[in-house]
Amino acid sequence: MSSKEGSGGFRKRKHDNFPHGQRKDEKNNVNSSSSLMVSFKSFQLELDTRHDKYERLVKLSRDITIESKRTIFLLHRITSDPNGEEILNESEAKLEAVRQKIKQVAQELIGEDMYQFHRAISPGLQEYVEAVSFQYFIKTRSLISVKEINKQLIFTVEDKEEETNTPSSNPHDKQPCTWSLKVTPVDYLLGVADLTGELMRMCINSVGNGDIDTPFELSQFLRQIYDGFSYIGNTGPYEVSKKLYTLKQSLAKVENACYTLKVRGSEIPKHMLADVFSTKAEMIDREEGLS
Repeated sequence: MSSKEGSGGFRKRKHDNFPHGQRKDEKNNVNSSSSLMVSFKSFQLELDTRHDKYERLVKLSRDITIESKRTIFLLHRITSDPNGEEILNESEAKLEAVRQKIKQVAQELIGEDMYQFHRAISPGLQEYVEAVSFQYFIKTRSLISVKEINKQLIFTVEDKEEETNTPSSNPHDKQPCTWSLKVTPVDYLLGVADLTGELMRMCINSVGNGDIDTPFELSQFLRQIYDGFSYIGNTGPYEVSKKLYTLKQSLAKVENACYTLKVRGSEIPKHMLADVFSTKAEMIDREEGLS
């Protein structure tokens, strides 16, 4: 047994040789006004401020995600509701409320490097891209660009005139305050990849409502998106390559629906088509899991 070990075979810690009262006295004798302590206190304040801002951004991102999902659920009703224009107007109002949340994010990031807080806001931005691109597809049957999305995320507010004893200045000299938040290319691609799952659900819902043309239109659109993601392949970010498998599954389900409509559409009653496609989709999922 070495000299550093006690009778029980445990190693002694270095500070065990010092009485507890002596360590406490040394702690009290620390000069709180020294330059070293002042520096560490400033570091503590900076880190606490950054952590608090990060938590606020996480909460805002969660609110953006929830409201964007509600917008997507609302847009899915357009396949069964005859008053589609009213649903689009309601979805636009919901997306405008989401943009106000994004405006708060932009205000939090004034003077900050966005990429230091990107992990906190990325899930919300991806869900927003999914919602706004879904609405854009329903309106135009095309894919919204990242440039168009970022154009909607520029917020301008005029400063209120400050009350001073001096005569009021010319109102034309007021400079508006502008906040903006740019969706990164990665967030845009991940949002578009999630959009394919919503388009697959839209395909199944439209068939269940007797719409035979929409699945073929969606199949062609999803094929174009899949071809675009295939060009990226494994050379892009890791998150994008992971979404490629889910995208391929959504495309396979839509193409299977089109195949069933083309080959057996006249044999199956329209009110049973959705059930047939749901069963085939489950079979595809099982086959993918075994392969």
